[in-house]
Amino acid sequence: MLAAEHAGWFLEHAFLIPIIPAVAFALIIFFGKRLPMKGSEIGLASMAASLVLAIGTTYQWIHRSETTVEPVIRKVVWWQSGGVQFSFGQHIDGLAVVMLLLVAFISTLVQIYSLEYLRGDRRYTHFFAALTLFSAGMLMMVLAENMVQLILGWEIMGLCSFMLIGHWWEEEANSRAALKAFWTVRVGDIGLLVGTGTIFFGANAYAQAHGSNGFSISAINEWAMKDTGASHTLLLWGCVALFIACIGKSGQFPLHTWLPDAMAGPTPVSSLLHSSTMVVAGVFLVARLYPLFHTGLDINVAGQHFNLIAVIGGITIVIAAALAFVQTDIKKVLAYSTVSQLGYMMMGLGVGAWTPAVFHIFTHAFFKCCLFLCAGSVAHSGSHHSFEMKKDMGGLARKMPITAACWILSTLALCGVPFFSGFFSKDEIIDNAHHNGYKVFWIIGLVGAFMTTAYMTRATYLTFFGTARGAAAGEHHDTAHDTAHDTAHDTAHDTAHDTAHDTAHAPAMAHADHDGHDTHAGPHESPALITVPLVILAVFAVVAGYLNAAPFKIEKFTEWFASEKREPFPELAHAPFEWVNALPSIGLVAAGFAISLFICRGLYGKGAFALKGLTKRSQPMHAGYTFLANKYYLDALYENVIVRGVAYPISKAAYWVNQNVLDRTVNEVGAGARKTGLWVYRNIDQRVVDGAVNGSGAAARGTGSALRPIQSGKVNQYGALLFGAAAIGALVLVIVNT
Repeated sequence: MLAAEHAGWFLEHAFLIPIIPAVAFALIIFFGKRLPMKGSEIGLASMAASLVLAIGTTYQWIHRSETTVEPVIRKVVWWQSGGVQFSFGQHIDGLAVVMLLLVAFISTLVQIYSLEYLRGDRRYTHFFAALTLFSAGMLMMVLAENMVQLILGWEIMGLCSFMLIGHWWEEEANSRAALKAFWTVRVGDIGLLVGTGTIFFGANAYAQAHGSNGFSISAINEWAMKDTGASHTLLLWGCVALFIACIGKSGQFPLHTWLPDAMAGPTPVSSLLHSSTMVVAGVFLVARLYPLFHTGLDINVAGQHFNLIAVIGGITIVIAAALAFVQTDIKKVLAYSTVSQLGYMMMGLGVGAWTPAVFHIFTHAFFKCCLFLCAGSVAHSGSHHSFEMKKDMGGLARKMPITAACWILSTLALCGVPFFSGFFSKDEIIDNAHHNGYKVFWIIGLVGAFMTTAYMTRATYLTFFGTARGAAAGEHHDTAHDTAHDTAHDTAHDTAHDTAHDTAHAPAMAHADHDGHDTHAGPHESPALITVPLVILAVFAVVAGYLNAAPFKIEKFTEWFASEKREPFPELAHAPFEWVNALPSIGLVAAGFAISLFICRGLYGKGAFALKGLTKRSQPMHAGYTFLANKYYLDALYENVIVRGVAYPISKAAYWVNQNVLDRTVNEVGAGARKTGLWVYRNIDQRVVDGAVNGSGAAARGTGSALRPIQSGKVNQYGALLFGAAAIGALVLVIVNT
């Protein structure tokens, strides 16, 4: 199926957007180390080119006439046999346009930031190659016309995340984190393959009858909405399998455990992964196949309809927010924050708030990317490469004013403070849950808003306010974390600095490969290559929400990008904005800030406070803290119960069956076949077949030998024989006639 003619050059050639960084990846791998900037210039140039194309695509999409609002779908059939067709193409609609612009923009800023942050890294070229391919994978998935192409982009991101999370693989913890992320997401990927196959067999007949095929995304959505004869059981299990993939990719409960461990990678990777690429992919898939999920995961219990997506999203909001309170690593606080915010997006999709959920993807990308890059800036120039808030931060607002200002603005957006971008997206999800009759999810959304503000206030206070501690106070000590990097990373610095500098600062520089270079002259503001992206992102964290500012009757985002404006799409009810409905959320945000600030001043400020040491003095508080610190014991459950208690015995039993049953059967069958073959050879082949052949030859040879004297060539013998034969013949005639 092709779109309307003359949609515009950018719209018709949007497929170039992921191709450019994919080609750049190959160029960096083959030629990067020979270039002046070690290949980073290729990565940055490719993402800038993709951004230009994405801007052009967005411009043409916005300015299309009302008569051509259908998606721009172009495809080339690659292989076809019977009812199965594989093709490559593009599916450009409002959702795709938003994501193309978002991914290209964020990726470009992260590439700029990484120029300084990774300067001197021993695998600098490989980092930019993997980072560029990472963005290409997400862009390919966003543009995908069919599920096969989507899976390809999905798996490219999975591979690149493994390489980037384990970028500093010399440390065992980093390698384990990369493997954990890879295998946890693989669990979900099995669901993606199973779900795609299930939906294909359900939708293919309908799709073929309408000139398409069962892998086509538009055909799948149309089938889910219009084919009244579709099997609900098939639809349900196909959607469940696909949703498992979304849970794994987007770090939703219970497959969220890999996401905090992914902080082992360089901070630019964390920012890109958490804001606009890999972890957003699961939410994007639900939004892309929303008619399918809306129909297939609709569950009726005692007359009450609800969607499984909302249930998982709601649970994730609360459990992830609670875990953020007990983290001392600033990046892990942000990681659990991302998990919680992804829960809001999932819950929004589950309660029918499609546009607010997609808008929250858009706004969240700016302030979450900014927060991660601010954390990297602090580690780079303020805390001597440490991410520990309690040990090595505090009081940095005075020494790093730009970083602090960007962090605070982004935090206000994340918390949903009125007139910041998060307020216009997250609170609209909460309001729609209430409007559509989902009171439980409305309450969960409000509780999540309170918790978000509380843990972000704690992180802000520990990092930028209060008393400077450890490295933030100018103490250049060798922590255990620094020491672990001595062997792995000193080589990179030997080439980056002169010998005298290395000799003087070798202990302090052991960790610098993780966070670039600095002068080790105490906390100070980061260079422009780091702060400029922060400022740009902070500005968008404030103003991006005004594309869909319901309090001011601004709905440009809905007007330009909402896929619900076209068929097929479920009929969704949207809540009209009223300030009275926003008051509970605003009040809880204010309460979260006040309570958290009060506790932080008492716990981490000067002077004694009754709450200090409470988790040690109070048994219930200690139990609660331990429960959260151990992440609900889910890692222990997975490793000790599921892996060692279930999977390992099953694999061991399977190995025994393989060795003693399957292999033994195969070996015995082989031995029997060998014996049978030997008997056949000796008795049938040698005695019967060969005997008959050899006997025939011997008989022929004997007959020939007997007849050979007759054929002597002597004429007198031939005459005698003829005379004898004639005489015998005459005698016979005489006897017969007598």
